Amino acid sequence: MALLFLALATQNATEAAVRTTPSIKLTPHLTAIAALARSSPAITIPAGEFSLGSKRVDDDPYGLWTQFDDTELPQQRVWLDTFEMDRDEVSLGEFLLFLQQRKQPPPDELQKLVWHVITVHSVSDKTLSRWPALYVTWQEATDFCTSRGKRLPTESEWEKAARGPNGNLFPWGETPPDNRLAMFGQHHVHEIPILAAVDSHDEGRSPYGLHHMAGNVAEWVPDWFGFDYYAYVPKRNPSGPPNGRYKSVRGGSWKSKTIMLRTATRGGSPPEQRSATIGFRCARSHAAAPGQSE
Repeated sequence: MALLFLALATQNATEAAVRTTPSIKLTPHLTAIAALARSSPAITIPAGEFSLGSKRVDDDPYGLWTQFDDTELPQQRVWLDTFEMDRDEVSLGEFLLFLQQRKQPPPDELQKLVWHVITVHSVSDKTLSRWPALYVTWQEATDFCTSRGKRLPTESEWEKAARGPNGNLFPWGETPPDNRLAMFGQHHVHEIPILAAVDSHDEGRSPYGLHHMAGNVAEWVPDWFGFDYYAYVPKRNPSGPPNGRYKSVRGGSWKSKTIMLRTATRGGSPPEQRSATIGFRCARSHAAAPGQSE
């Protein structure tokens, strides 16, 4: 099942980091989208324990509380120090501005998508600026966060921010998702992403107030994906296995079925791949005030 999810998490991904100079017609749109970029506010996640992973359920194979696979077993109580996490996923406007500042053209997959939705679907530059970033490699996500004085959230930080201290089934609670709560279960005959603004779907926010911790785009975290990591996870501030083949990806995407939106469902992707279903958000360690301990 874990291998199946790894395949699902990387649908439409391509390994080639092909970059060509945007066309004369596309360039003004990319510039306008980047000019509309605005950053997300940060949310403080307080120090304390939370429930990481799931309890094994063997008598309800179709129940949403039943583990998707063994990678989310066993459930552990884990302590995390205070940290900050962006309320919203990094937007397409922010990502394009980042590439512009580095004097790098967007990857070809992203150029083709932007041109298609502008010319065929009449999507405006303003709307695109608030889409989540996509077709982003793990390294690009890491570099973006570093450039902002931040980092990717660890997998355990991501899970706590998504489910809260009491182990919510979904970010918003136990209610199965619908289109008010999350952007998911979408399909387009030409595999065009169907996305929502990064600051939308207020009713689907996590216990700490974060948007789109389920659906829209799945999100890179820095940890290597460990199939059995939860069996020996450190009890304080875990940061993942020391090495691996895949980087962990969390949260489900605009294409995902309901089970992928569970806060405990795990998956991964090769770090060099680009996908229409994977984006990211940033986090930062919380600096304690002088004389104050976590």
